[in-house]
Amino acid sequence: MTDALQLMLGPLLTCLILAGIHAYLGLHVIERGVIFVDLALAQIAAFGATVGFLLGFGLHSGPSYAISLGFALTGAAIFAATRRRKPVVPQEALIGIVYAVAAAASILVLSRAAEGGEELKSLLVGHLLFVEPHEIVKVALLYGAIGLVHWLARKPLLLISQHPEQAFAQGLAVRWWDFLFYATFGVVVTSSVEVAGVLLVFSFLIVPAVCGALLAQTVGRRLAVGWAVGVLTSLVGMWASYVFDLPTGATVVCAFGGSLLACGLIRGRLRR
Repeated sequence: MTDALQLMLGPLLTCLILAGIHAYLGLHVIERGVIFVDLALAQIAAFGATVGFLLGFGLHSGPSYAISLGFALTGAAIFAATRRRKPVVPQEALIGIVYAVAAAASILVLSRAAEGGEELKSLLVGHLLFVEPHEIVKVALLYGAIGLVHWLARKPLLLISQHPEQAFAQGLAVRWWDFLFYATFGVVVTSSVEVAGVLLVFSFLIVPAVCGALLAQTVGRRLAVGWAVGVLTSLVGMWASYVFDLPTGATVVCAFGGSLLACGLIRGRLRR
């Protein structure tokens, strides 16, 4: 029993760290209306990892991570450059196209590898159950540094996310601030996907932010709700994974689905 609990401690700490940074970034994503940007950047990062794997690097090696990060930063530059004050086509459409192309390209690349199916599964679900202590320390320090950058730049970033027309009117360099947002976002996503996989990272980003939007009005309260949902869902998901001997990442993703349903029911009762 004790050994099993110690085994789950690392994944639980990782989930709590992911909840902290992704709930905040999710607020920006919801405000900007680019819901699938996380999936797109995550898939671009995963595509970079598959390219590294095909070049002979381990899927979770340093060179593979560097290639993956380079792909993610390229995606960030594309999303920042395509931001328009009055777009002819919604940016979400471009994001969806990029996601589909990156996913298809990943499948094509892995089709050239002998163990392509297993590697694709690894990219989707990650290796959360077997996360190493040094990986936990790395993501904690990295996300802490990115959180500090966002706190220092909170005013222009929040203005662009919530009131883009006002940001353009004030003469802000919107594209450069967008690049800062998407670049830091890409760093977070690349590191998160390496540990937790594409599906869990998307859940950590979107579900807490949506729950915050359902139950609160101000940014501070939405962030508090998002953090609470992320932490509680992680605890419930990890407990269910341990008790019922289920895959950890998939269990936490399903737990997020239950959390969203619960928040929707709470909102309905509050409105009545």
